[in-house]
Formats: sequence, C-alpha cells, structure tokens
Amino acid sequence: MLNGLSLIMDSFGAAIVVPVVLFVLNLIMKVPGKKAFQSALNAGIGLTGFNLLVGAYTPIVTPVVQRMVATTGVNLNILDTGWQATSIVAYSTQVGMIFLGLGLLIQVLLFVLKFTDVFFPSDLWNNYSYMLWGSMLYVVTGNVWLSIGLMVLINVYTMVFAEGLSRRWSTYYGYPRTTIVASHALGSFPLAVVMNHILNKLGADKVKWDTETLQKRLGALGEPTTIGFILGLLLGLAGNVTRLDTLEGWGESFTVGIATATVMAVFPKIADIFASAFKTLTDASKGSAKSDDEDKRVWYLAINDAAGYGEPATILTSLLLIPIIIILAIVLPGNQALPLVDLVALPYMMQVIVSISNGNIFKSLISGTLYLVSGLYLVTVVAPIFTEVALSVGVNLPEGAVLIFSLTVLTNMLGGLLFLVFMTQNTYLIGLSVILFIALYIVFKKNKEDFLLYLEEQAK
Repeated sequence: MLNGLSLIMDSFGAAIVVPVVLFVLNLIMKVPGKKAFQSALNAGIGLTGFNLLVGAYTPIVTPVVQRMVATTGVNLNILDTGWQATSIVAYSTQVGMIFLGLGLLIQVLLFVLKFTDVFFPSDLWNNYSYMLWGSMLYVVTGNVWLSIGLMVLINVYTMVFAEGLSRRWSTYYGYPRTTIVASHALGSFPLAVVMNHILNKLGADKVKWDTETLQKRLGALGEPTTIGFILGLLLGLAGNVTRLDTLEGWGESFTVGIATATVMAVFPKIADIFASAFKTLTDASKGSAKSDDEDKRVWYLAINDAAGYGEPATILTSLLLIPIIIILAIVLPGNQALPLVDLVALPYMMQVIVSISNGNIFKSLISGTLYLVSGLYLVTVVAPIFTEVALSVGVNLPEGAVLIFSLTVLTNMLGGLLFLVFMTQNTYLIGLSVILFIALYIVFKKNKEDFLLYLEEQAK
C-alpha cells in the first residue's frame, strides 16, 4: 500500500495532486462543477508554469554558481549535492515509508479535529522532510518507535509554524487562503520572527530596500526586470571571472542576466493564474461563514513552495545571498560544508524570511545570512550520518567529496535540533522537547489572532 502511495506521488506530482484536492474541496463547499473544474485547472496550470520556469532557469544558473565556487580554490570536505539526494534517502528506507502513510493519516485527522487550520495533505510530497530525519535516526539508533516519534514531533511543530505563517505568507505572495508547509522551509520561522522584531527596533525597517521603493527612487533602473538583469549579469561575471577573455564567458554572463530578468517578467503572470484558482474557494468559504454563524473557521490549503520562487524580493535576496554564503562558508571557523547545488534553491528557503519582512531585502539579507550560517554548522555535525544513510541506499558520492549534504533540507534547524535531541535517547531531553511543544501549542492557540496581527503590524 505504501509503495502504491509513493508510486502515485512520483507519477502525478504536486501539479496534479493540488488541483484534485482543490476540485474536491470546491465541490464540498458547493461550488458549481464547471467553476470548480476551472479553479482546479488554473491551479495545475500555475504549478506547472512555476516548475517549467524554475526548471529552465536552474540549469542556466547552476554552472555559473559551480564555477564561482571552483574559482575560490577551497576544498571543504562536505559537498552540497542538492535536495534530490535527501528525497531519495527518505523514500528508500522502511521507517521513512512507514511515515508516508502514517503522516497522511495524522495530517488529515488533525485537520478534521481542528488541531490545525492548515490542510497539509495537499503538499504530501514534502513529507520527505520528516522522513529524512526519521531515516537518519533509525540508522543511528535502530529504534523504529523513536524514529517515528521524531517524525511525528517535527510534523506537529511544523503545523504550529505553518499556521503562524499562514496569513502573512498568503498576504505577501498574493495567493488567497494558501500557505507553504515544507518543514525545511519553515525551520527558519522562529528566527525570522525574532530577527524581524530586533531589526525593526534597530531601525532597519527604515531602510527601504523593497522592489516598490527601489522602482520609485531609481525609475527605469528600479524595475524588477532591470534589477534582475543587473544582478544576474553580475552573478554571471563572478562565475566567469577566469573566462572574461573569451566570448563564451561573456555570453554565459549575459545569458544569466537575461534569464533572471525573464523570471522577473514571467513569474507574476503565472502567479496571477495560480492566485485566481483559489479565489473561488475563498469566496465560497466566505459565503459559507455568512450562512452559518456557528462555523466561521478560516483555514489554509498547503501548496508547493515553487509558488513563491520567482517573486522579485525573494529571488533578488537569494541572488545576493549566493556570494555572501560562499565567502562565509570559506572563512567561518569550524565549518566544513561547502554550499553548491542547492544555492539555486535559495528562493525556496527564503520565503518565510522574505514574507515576514514584507519584502524588505535589507532585513531579509541579514536574517537569511544568520539562518544559513547556523545551518552550515548544523550540517557540519549531521553530514556524516546523512552520508552513511545515503551510501546505504545507493547514492553515489561525487568525485572529491568525503561527505555530502543538502543546503535546502539539512539546514532545517527545527528538524536538526530535534534530531540531535532524539539521538541522545535521553528520556528527559525527549520529554522536554514534547513538553515544550505542548506549551508552544497552548500559548499559540490562545493568542493566535494577536500573533497573526502582530506579524502584520511588524510587516508594515
């Protein structure tokens, strides 16, 4: 049964699963069949458009980033091979596959029981984030129940983070009643909230590095497409610094610039189609709430984080972070991790931070840098275990690599810290992590509306 569920996910993917879930939910909300179908179709078109755009952009940027890293001449022994290796590990272990079915059951049940107001199963693919940590713990301890407990605990913590982010993410990215739920993206949520508050207190909110302000101040040079072109070109030149005496080097640099500008231009058009898919459900929910005063539940549908990849402030922040994190990886004392393949996945990782800062690139760069630095140290600790698991399921090490990691997934501070706690097998520490969750959940639910309003106020 679990293999069948995995096969369904591999065969159809988010671009099919999300529209099907949306279609069913529309029908439940009594939306006419024709309107429900168009809504679902627009969701599928949007997700496919996002994936095509990212899929075309990634192979253009990746060689430049790899050449930039190679130019440094640094040979750190933990090499970033991308998030794909982590998904292979997650779906190749027995304990990971157990959670594939168990996680689906838990997520549906907790949504129905109103434990969470975010419908997680529509982004079932990203359960591999929990499955990875559970698989790693099983290799270390050989304890199935402990591994399952870790995955469940990471999942329920993520539910609180996702619900806390839901209104802010939906408002900023412009997708009604939707949010992201990938644990590796939400691992930055506590840091993002705290850092945004501190930076506002320090006056960083007065530094208006958002796309709207830049456009007003710089005129044509402040257009998102122009900024994207300039940053893409600079990234291309940095990656071709040893080839600037060749036409190929200059050609690749300008190609990266044009490709980045293209993402800036095309992404909003796809986003409009995708956003229209959820307006139908939002309108139906509002109508239902008006007609039934006893149930005014506001809930959010989980969607793939590709939906925020090309948003201007998100991708600009991520492009600026690429050289910053490469330099820091080289100079940080004790760090052994070298970011590489997943650098082009930074827009997935930065969405929580960017949305909480309301697109302020200055604040996002500071918070993003701090999160990535802490993530590199976490990776330095857990990479040996991940590499052991990866080798056991047939993942091959690239030439020159002693250990491997994924910048996107293994820098998840939520999953990583809980993994380290469970790895001790200390009953008191594990119990404390559970008690901490219970306290967090109670406090959040009691003050949920105040907290959501606080994030909106801090975003102004």
